[in-house]
Amino acid sequence: MIEIFSSPRLKQLLPVYRSFIQEEIISQEMRLLSMPFKEAAVVLDDLRAKAKAFGLWTPFLPESNGSPALPLPAFAQLSEWMARTPFGHYVFNCQAPDIGNMELLDRHASSFQRLTFLQPLEHGQIRSCFSMTEPGRAGSNPLLMDTTAVEDGDEWVINGHKWFTTAADGAQFAVVMAITDPAAPPYERASLIIVPIDTPGFNLVRNIPVMGEAGEGYHSHGEIRYTNCRVPKHHLIGVRGSGFRLAQERLGPGRIHHCMRWIGIAERALDLMCSRAVSRNLGKDRLADRDTVRHWIAESRASIDAARYYVLHVAHQIEEEDARSARDGISAIKFHVAKVMHEVLDRSIQVHGALGLTEDTPLSYWYRHERGARIYDGPDEVHKSSLARSILKKYEPEQ
Repeated sequence: MIEIFSSPRLKQLLPVYRSFIQEEIISQEMRLLSMPFKEAAVVLDDLRAKAKAFGLWTPFLPESNGSPALPLPAFAQLSEWMARTPFGHYVFNCQAPDIGNMELLDRHASSFQRLTFLQPLEHGQIRSCFSMTEPGRAGSNPLLMDTTAVEDGDEWVINGHKWFTTAADGAQFAVVMAITDPAAPPYERASLIIVPIDTPGFNLVRNIPVMGEAGEGYHSHGEIRYTNCRVPKHHLIGVRGSGFRLAQERLGPGRIHHCMRWIGIAERALDLMCSRAVSRNLGKDRLADRDTVRHWIAESRASIDAARYYVLHVAHQIEEEDARSARDGISAIKFHVAKVMHEVLDRSIQVHGALGLTEDTPLSYWYRHERGARIYDGPDEVHKSSLARSILKKYEPEQ
């Protein structure tokens, strides 16, 4: 991997993460993928404890000794390495949606919220979920929302129906986006409110099967009904009416995390493709001697490197300015990198032949689980339209 936007701290951390990922996680990867979730969770808890003991825990947050958090471009490069195994982000407590909720609460939580929700989340003692998407509304437009939170004395009363609330199964709290001011301007109608899942009226209806798998724990996608669900008013994050702004603030850097994760997956898929190509004997020659396979390898290498530079450029822009200033780049990398990852995964599976369809490599796992990359955090088509509108503004005749 070519490292850019580097720093002495990143240069120090990268070899440690690489070694831990290869020796501690990838070495157990196929065994973990074949285990029932509860058995795998025990092994992963041991790995998490070891990662914490090695000082590799939550590198995206400020350190306890007062050192600042890694800049977004630096963390993005660590994130790519974590993504080379399906378990990397979870082992280092950097998994979605917890990472986004930790960043959100680190910036906007009250003292009570920090002590009650953020600190246990940072320490890996609990998990969380982010409850925004609704079955009756287009997920690509969060302004359209039916879930409401109404004031009643010192409480919010929440009613609504959410789904694809990732990792709700086993989470201790949800960050819920709900309409608190229906008469306000569109971008000021919603708020974010913390709802502990043991609150009466919080009902996890089911884990939604995705690509044939229902999923458990942090792999799940929950359908939730909120029925007269009451929480104290001080569970409001930030100020009333700031839900849309805070959600966008959360999702902007989150798309950097996603894109670097996809690049990590593509790198691993390319590595597996190359290993298979040189080892697979066809009789008179090897797969690696066929021009088609060589072209796939060359095209994959170029696409991955170009995608990486683009993502790190956008991460640098977010770090130097803000997510709003980088919104065109965020839209572009979201659909571009998802496409690159899928192309490389598809080529790698093809080079593996029938083996690529089995559970003997992580390729089929990623092929199932990452098809959603073109849908979640906004469908690719929405991001393309948004980017095109922004570009065309410069060409519109002056009125």
